[in-house]
Amino acid sequence: MRMSCERAALVEATTNVSRVIAQRSSLPALEGVRLRAYGESLELTGYDMESGITTSIAAVVENEGEIVLPARLFLDMIRKMSGERVLVRVGERCFTEVECGAAKFNIVGIAAGEFPELPQIEQGEGVSFPQGVLRSMIEQTLFAVANTDSKPVHTGALFDLSEGLLNVVAVDGYRLAMRSEKVDTDQTMKFVVPGKLLGEVAKLLKDDAEAQVSLTVSRQHIIFDIAGYMVISRLLVGEFLDYKTSLPGKGNSVVNVATREMIEGIERTSLLISDRLRSPLKLVFGKNEIEMSCSTPLGNSYDRVDCEITGDGVEMGFNNKYLMDALKAADTDRVRIEISGALAPIKVLPPEGDGFLFLVLPVRLRGDG
Repeated sequence: MRMSCERAALVEATTNVSRVIAQRSSLPALEGVRLRAYGESLELTGYDMESGITTSIAAVVENEGEIVLPARLFLDMIRKMSGERVLVRVGERCFTEVECGAAKFNIVGIAAGEFPELPQIEQGEGVSFPQGVLRSMIEQTLFAVANTDSKPVHTGALFDLSEGLLNVVAVDGYRLAMRSEKVDTDQTMKFVVPGKLLGEVAKLLKDDAEAQVSLTVSRQHIIFDIAGYMVISRLLVGEFLDYKTSLPGKGNSVVNVATREMIEGIERTSLLISDRLRSPLKLVFGKNEIEMSCSTPLGNSYDRVDCEITGDGVEMGFNNKYLMDALKAADTDRVRIEISGALAPIKVLPPEGDGFLFLVLPVRLRGDG
């Protein structure tokens, strides 16, 4: 194999396909990026047996062929090179020369035959969305994906599409995040995508209302087609939470508050809370303000922010991080908080409508029944 290509394009492509490459694997080839030169293209692939990313860039190919190179080393090499074009030559026994400008590296690659093939997806259903829409849906729910495998299906996000409405839902036992969007399709499908993979997909998506991303879903796999990148992943199986029956009704009290002011108030009040010094964040929802306080062995803190409230006041306790995550995921200047009782989950919503919905479970305060 002998080929050359633009260094900037190679760095970008290698960076993106490396997102799924294992740091350590019992199969050395899975720690590498596969390069396949053919025609006028260089195809790059990363794969960890669960998820894979592949893309192609323009190249001048003198001799077609393929090789697997250590991903981290190869990326460090081409990032630090100063020339505009990279030349890759593969000789006998996978001995590989990588040259750019005055810099030259000689490394030993791995035969491409040792690199597992990505799964061939059977015929599946397809649907397209604007990239910006899917990106915001992922970013507004990913924080609530479970990070333990006590129920593996909850380490992913549920995509529930029916009647022209897509709900993306994540839940970890302490909170729930749901983002809803109308889509121009009459298809019905329901599947769970691993949260780790969605985080990488979000990095490939542009905040663009015009550019499209296509999804093809089969019984076991999903393919994201994103601007020249093909991302394939195994779907999670299992019984996902029946979220529609878990959502509480309209709260007895409704609070309208400036999102940024509440976040900053929680941040100030929580300065005394740490992994070592844990304490509930106490919130008192009053007539025109929310009082915030906490007490740890280090001391006490207090703050308050203005709000508008209809209904009865209530005193509640929260995990400060969980409440803050929900508020930070809101993309509106103000939020609507619906409260059904001191020990019932609160709903964090936009001021109007239900484009997003975050449930946060309270924690008991001393003296609660």
